[in-house]
Amino acid sequence: MFRWRTALAAITVGAAVLPSPPAVASESSGNEAASPYADVLDLQGVPTSALPGSAGGDVSDINVFADRGAWHAYALPKAGDTASYGAFTGPLYLAQEYPWWLSAGFSRLNLSEAGHPINLADARDPAFSSLPGALRQSFEVDGLRVVMELRYASNRTALVQATVENAGQRSRSISAGWSGTLLRPDAGPEHDAPRLSATKDGVAVGFAKVRETNDYLTDGTERFQVAHADPVTTTVTGDTYTTTNDAPLVLGPHGRRTLNWTESYTFTPAEAAADAPAARRALAQPWRTVAEDDARWHGYVAAATHGVPPDRRRLAVKSAETLITNWRSAAGALKHDGITPAISNKWFNGLWAWDTWKQAVGTAVFDPALAESQIRSMFDYQVTAASATRPQDAGMIPDAVFYNDPAHGGGNWNERNSKPPLASWAVWSVYQRNGDLGFLREMYPKLAAYHAWWYRNRDHDHNGLAEYGATVDPANATAENKRLAAAWESGMDNAPRFDAKLGATVVDNTSPTGQVVGSSLAQESVDLNSYLVMDKKTLAQIADRLGDRRAAQAYRASAASVAAAVQRTMFDPATGWFYDTELGTGRRLTARGKGIEGVIPLWAGVATPGQAAAARKNLLSPNEFDTRVPFPTTSASSPYYQPTGYWRGAVWLDHAYFALAGLQRYGYGADSAALAGQLRSNAAGMLGNGPLMENYNPATGAPMNSRGFSWSAAMLLALEHPQRT
Repeated sequence: MFRWRTALAAITVGAAVLPSPPAVASESSGNEAASPYADVLDLQGVPTSALPGSAGGDVSDINVFADRGAWHAYALPKAGDTASYGAFTGPLYLAQEYPWWLSAGFSRLNLSEAGHPINLADARDPAFSSLPGALRQSFEVDGLRVVMELRYASNRTALVQATVENAGQRSRSISAGWSGTLLRPDAGPEHDAPRLSATKDGVAVGFAKVRETNDYLTDGTERFQVAHADPVTTTVTGDTYTTTNDAPLVLGPHGRRTLNWTESYTFTPAEAAADAPAARRALAQPWRTVAEDDARWHGYVAAATHGVPPDRRRLAVKSAETLITNWRSAAGALKHDGITPAISNKWFNGLWAWDTWKQAVGTAVFDPALAESQIRSMFDYQVTAASATRPQDAGMIPDAVFYNDPAHGGGNWNERNSKPPLASWAVWSVYQRNGDLGFLREMYPKLAAYHAWWYRNRDHDHNGLAEYGATVDPANATAENKRLAAAWESGMDNAPRFDAKLGATVVDNTSPTGQVVGSSLAQESVDLNSYLVMDKKTLAQIADRLGDRRAAQAYRASAASVAAAVQRTMFDPATGWFYDTELGTGRRLTARGKGIEGVIPLWAGVATPGQAAAARKNLLSPNEFDTRVPFPTTSASSPYYQPTGYWRGAVWLDHAYFALAGLQRYGYGADSAALAGQLRSNAAGMLGNGPLMENYNPATGAPMNSRGFSWSAAMLLALEHPQRT
């Protein structure tokens, strides 16, 4: 049995290696249990159709692994599904914006001796394991030990290795090969998009140009390619291929050989050319690729688990793995690396503003450089006064950006609204992790412009309290369009407080010259104005750090003024909670029920001590927010409470974080710790190997909606690694 020697012995992460001669790429003990972080996520599963999701749903039912910002991902064979043994599930590739399975297992390893197949399905106790940074499967069959491992060599290429060891005393000559079959989309032009072809060193899949805006987007330049280190011969028949190693593996007693190949997915020839050196290096020096990858993941794990109680360290590693799997590198219209909400969801493979701000806070715990990049990915599209289409929105950050902008057929790009102003908090959080003063200097004027936009375009009556709203945009042609965009701008789309049936309406906003510059909901929102107070406080900290004392003083004075207005107008003493208020009259909108937005004044330090004490009673009441999984988006007492409602009951971990941090801020640390423990214990799968979900049923703890949700992961890391406020 082989033994790994670790380059960094402090933590056993996955498969550390030492440099080896080219004949043997790596060694593996196959002892997956040696890692304390093996299988923090269940990544086993095999698709039966190209379209992810049960019964054609929008959310995949298989958890996957990706790394380095790659646009293709993999899973493990499912134990007992013997037909899938010897292949890593997938890949799941992104047709620019939409996930599809290319194969059940594109590169299935086949072994034989003297013409007789060695069937991996006959292996004794096969093992399938996910490790931080790698997937592994191992088999003991017919006197051989076979260990396969997949990891990423670059943002476009995965390195796959199969080590075959002769466990006996006689020499053996083993023939090796691979096979795979395409999973085609069922219908439409996308059915005919992928096509197989043999190459001199393996096999490739080309893609036809298909522009199905809501389902499948390719330009005809995409390519998935498998390249082998050893000479091979490939035959293609329809949608199936076979590749054979030209020379057998000659194994002496207890001898071993490692087969190395790469699997690359690129969008353009330029990308393929840029990635080629990394792919060639992975094949020429795989042991170095593995050692470097291991060192990076050791760093991730060490940072994510530092200071975390032992019983929560696996959850911290799961959170880091979730964020890394959703990392997408720059491609198409995306100019910087960013983190998408969830590769599992058909619609979630772009970058959203407030997702990005929260994700950056969590990512900064273990990779501040990646956190900086994701913040830049949104500011790449900050509107300026030079904009040809919306100069009145100078400073605004769009809601969502994708691989395709509207000029290139993108249907998911959204500039009809922005998202809550948490960017300064994200920037300052990253700075606290890495001390990058240059990043502060770069971002400060952009943050200031974004902050100013809210008061120029979203303060209808110019009283210093802002409203959520909508931009001047062709998609905002009607009052209902504008109301919907304004609800989206809050991020709490279908919350009762934004329901037209409950009285939510919009009004237009004009410039001093009478030009319509946008619309506002006819209500001033408590969370928005509390976020803006936090934004002012954070901008003051940044200004102080950069030596702009006058600006810092002005931001602090403004923060105090807005905080006083929130305290005075938005807190209802009768119910002990904060509410939105009606524009013009100032009437508190209590009839729409208590919503979790009422905790934001605690998180932002806006509430008075007495108001925080009253809010605490609601947070600790089983009839309000102390449900089985605490912090439903609508309180349990509300007439609009629906445990499965998206923003009408479901528990979202960002607002759970805000509530827990708010309790801590006001001295209720014991309550915060107890509620956090209750959340972790009762949210299904969170402390086990289940995926981190988009949200959870507050009454039962059942997982809901998207699997592997990034801001859930980020906020769990932020809870474990609090920062100064």
